[in-house]
Amino acid sequence: MAEKSSSTKRAESAGVRAKAWSRRAIRRKNARSALLMIAPFLVVYGVFLIYPAIRVFWLTFTSADLTGNGGAFVGLDNYTRLIFDPLFWASVWHTVYFVLLTAAPSTAVGLLLAILVLRWNRLRPFFLAAFFLPYILPVSVVTMIWAWILDPNFGVANYLFGTNIAWLDNASWAMPMVAFVTIWWMVGFNTVLFISGLQNIPNEIYEAARLDGCGPVRLFTSITWPMLYPVTVLVFTLQLILQFKIFNQVYLLTHGGPYNSTIVLLQYMYRQAFNQHNGGYAATISVSVFVLILVTSFIQYRLLSSRKGSDA
Repeated sequence: MAEKSSSTKRAESAGVRAKAWSRRAIRRKNARSALLMIAPFLVVYGVFLIYPAIRVFWLTFTSADLTGNGGAFVGLDNYTRLIFDPLFWASVWHTVYFVLLTAAPSTAVGLLLAILVLRWNRLRPFFLAAFFLPYILPVSVVTMIWAWILDPNFGVANYLFGTNIAWLDNASWAMPMVAFVTIWWMVGFNTVLFISGLQNIPNEIYEAARLDGCGPVRLFTSITWPMLYPVTVLVFTLQLILQFKIFNQVYLLTHGGPYNSTIVLLQYMYRQAFNQHNGGYAATISVSVFVLILVTSFIQYRLLSSRKGSDA
């Protein structure tokens, strides 16, 4: 009887080991299948993102051109030059100034337009199309339109306002005008995101609040704004990242002028890389842009996390 019990236990133990081995074999097979499925993506990701990023970082320690040829190892000389380069810091300030002129205003205007569009029931499709249409235009078309509108000799702006201002050739007006054009171009995208967020708020909440005597201001501050906060953070974060990477509008409208009053980080990097063929220093500027965007995104993440923690 004891021998039978012992053999039964050995058989059960062998069965358990066989099942465990079978599960491990299935997991290994699934892992291999998953790896084969994502292998094309990993190859493309490595070739077109990881390798270029490593290459750019290596270029910051050389005096090579953009292709990496003809340069010697210079250590931290490019970073030292960056710290003491007044035009670099001017481009940093111009970039931050542009972000201040565009990120928050375009978010606020997008929210306002979304609220108005949802109130215009019959004309909603028309106004939604009108606000979103500029966003689908190429940036070259947008800048061409506004370069003509702001032209000091033949532009419509001076005719309407009865002025004679060289909007894009004036150091005081050039950057605000580039920011205005950018807001006009981008605000439709923000409006669509806010409309999506507003439509997800249950209408029953508004009806119950109105029955309690809440007015429009109280409805916005107590219902709309708290429930729309995640969408607002998303829109604002996207605008921050996009506006820190400003290049096309400045390059096409002002070329960084007048007197470098609108030169921004990416344009300064472009000038170093393609005009002065200083790839090592251009790569150093690109690393600084990456760090700036990374720090900004981290601050945004911390603010959003602290808000979620306080709500909990």
